[in-house]
Order: sequence, then structure tokens, then C-alpha cells
Amino acid sequence: MADDVPKIRRRLTPEKRRELILDQAAELVAREGVKQLTVERIGKEAGISKSLVYAYFPNLTELLRDLYGREMRAMRRLQAGAARRATTFEELTRYITHEYLVFIKERGLIIERLQSEPSVCDAHDPTEYGRSAAVDYLSQIAMEHFDLPADIARAATDISFGLAATAGSYFHRTSIDIQTLEDITVNMFIGSFNQLRSDYNARKRLPKMAKL
Repeated sequence: MADDVPKIRRRLTPEKRRELILDQAAELVAREGVKQLTVERIGKEAGISKSLVYAYFPNLTELLRDLYGREMRAMRRLQAGAARRATTFEELTRYITHEYLVFIKERGLIIERLQSEPSVCDAHDPTEYGRSAAVDYLSQIAMEHFDLPADIARAATDISFGLAATAGSYFHRTSIDIQTLEDITVNMFIGSFNQLRSDYNARKRLPKMAKL
């Protein structure tokens, strides 16, 4: 009979096992935070031994660093996909902001708690997870769209990049809805570039006016 047939236990590939461990760690971080987290607890939640967890990660800090990296790379991939759908600068800004805020709504608590641990985040280069490439990409478009010099466009883009992060933090501290927050963030981003273009064009006219 069917009930007498022994169940075959499927072996997970190393890659899937590793992802399972990170998934369980993410759930625990979201539910309980980082302070009380242990390798043994993660192994228990994943249904594997502590020693097997150590076979993939040498210690808890490295495990959490890998988890943080995975979360950030996932967010950057979503933003990159959104950027490819955009046909205007406003769409580009809005799509990237939207993906960020939705991701923060779903996974932000995990990222925030991991970022609060210096041992987890301090080891990473600030250009990691595609930020530098994203700033390069956006600043090139901003330079052409707003007719700005490359250095000004890049500085403004890099500084404005923090708007979405600030908006994400604000979302978790308030009851504001995502659409309103998205509109505010996009308007601030585009508004700052419009003002930069106006100021830059005004400065370019000054030498000419001085000669009159």
C-alpha cells in the first residue's frame, strides 16, 4: 500500500542548503533581532545540526554578513530591472524609488537590524552591492537630461541617492503610505536637479553679463 512505501529524503545541493540556512536566519532576525541569535538556533530552525551550519559559515558574523549581502544584492537587482523599463528620467526615478520602498516594506526590518550591527556592515566596501555602478548610470542620464557637467551630475546623484534610504527609514517610523512617500521622494529628487540646472545656467550667464 502507498502508506507502506518509505519516504525518500531528498538531498539538497550545497547551494540550496546554504540558501535555506540564510532564509532561516532572515526569519529569526525579522522576528527576534540579532542579539539573541545563535548558530545553534539557526540550525534548529533549518532542521539541520549546528555542525552542518558551521560547514557553510565559519561563525555567526560571517553568516550575517552573507545574509546582509544577499538582501542588498536582491534589492539592487530589482532596481536595475526597473531602470530598464523606464523611458523618461521621471520614470527612471520613480521606478527605482518604488522598487526600493516595496523591498524595504517587505525586508526592511531585516536590513535595518543587520545594519545596526557594526561587525556585520563595517567589513563591506561602500561601493559594494552595485551602488557605485548605479550612481554612474544615473549620473550619466542626469548629465544629458539636465545639461549638467559630469562632476556636478555625479555629485548630485550620489548625494540624492540617500533620499530613498531616508524615505525607507521614515516609512518604518510612521504610518505614511508608500505611494505618498514615493511621490515626495521623486519630487524632491527631480526638483533638486531642476534647481541645479537653473543655478548652473545662471552662473554660465554671469561672465557674459559682466562684459556688457
